[in-house]
Amino acid sequence: MILKEQISLLPYNTFGIDAKADYFIEYDSASDLQAVLQSAIVKNNRTLHIGGGSNLLFMNDFKGVILHSAIHSVEKIGEEDDSVLLEVGSRVNWDDFVGYCVDNGWGGVENLSLIPGEVGAAAVQNIGAYGVEVQEVIVEVNAVDVETAELRTFKNEECRYGYRDSVFKNELKGQYIITSIVFRLDKKPVYRLNYQHLEEEVLKTGELNLQNIRKTIIHIRETKLPDPKILGNAGSFFMNPVIPKQQFETLHANYPHIPHYYVSETEEKVPAAWLIDQCGWKGKHIGNAGVHDKQALVLVNLGGATGAEIVHLAEQIQQSVKDKFGIVLKPEVNYI
Repeated sequence: MILKEQISLLPYNTFGIDAKADYFIEYDSASDLQAVLQSAIVKNNRTLHIGGGSNLLFMNDFKGVILHSAIHSVEKIGEEDDSVLLEVGSRVNWDDFVGYCVDNGWGGVENLSLIPGEVGAAAVQNIGAYGVEVQEVIVEVNAVDVETAELRTFKNEECRYGYRDSVFKNELKGQYIITSIVFRLDKKPVYRLNYQHLEEEVLKTGELNLQNIRKTIIHIRETKLPDPKILGNAGSFFMNPVIPKQQFETLHANYPHIPHYYVSETEEKVPAAWLIDQCGWKGKHIGNAGVHDKQALVLVNLGGATGAEIVHLAEQIQQSVKDKFGIVLKPEVNYI
């Protein structure tokens, strides 16, 4: 266990907000975490557990204890003719894990290449991209109860996964800390390439295989999304809204070229980036907070922005979209 005091959180959030925390504790096993949770410093202070900080926006200094996992393990715990089971520590960098799977010929997560953050947060957020969500490969999630420090394993169905959602963001928010996740990967991958023009783009790099799918998605993301090391951001700031079919049909009548994706017989998903772009926000800024000029879904720290400045910009965007389309955008980023 590592304990630090009055530490800058600049290295722990991709928005590049220089907030400070009273205490910072890092642990490298589930048993260490159990001990940390029963310590006086945690019992007597407000606590927040963070991952890679890719979905956090610090509004000000954090008065309390920041907890962070250092569990880096990746272990094969089972194998069958067509699949492999891996238990992966919560601290493992998500994209490193994707690369590891692709290098071994195991399919299931290649479409999720280059998504920032750590494995533990991926299971909380139910990250997704290019028609795939991480819930599809999660078997179970191992966690520690914050109040009792007891271990618990959640089966996939107990996680109540939905679009960028899970039980860990709702009923059990703040009650459990994830220590590891068990994934099932395919040894005989079935490629998922029906999202937008993905297959066409992959074929430009050569044959259809895991390596080329990953290479293509990394290229697409790098051309659209700014590197947080250069321009602070948290990737997609808003969730793509899912709206009733009737509301979509009304919008479609007024905006025939509105992009959309089928969700169910009663719902359609509309890209938040298109809505924001139609409101004229792409490339615009208020103070030191701006909208990326290549991807309207990404809000950026142009240098020295505060969390409050970025939230103010987000609220202005939300109001514009609501006024023009009658749709309320919900942040994917957590305000702290």
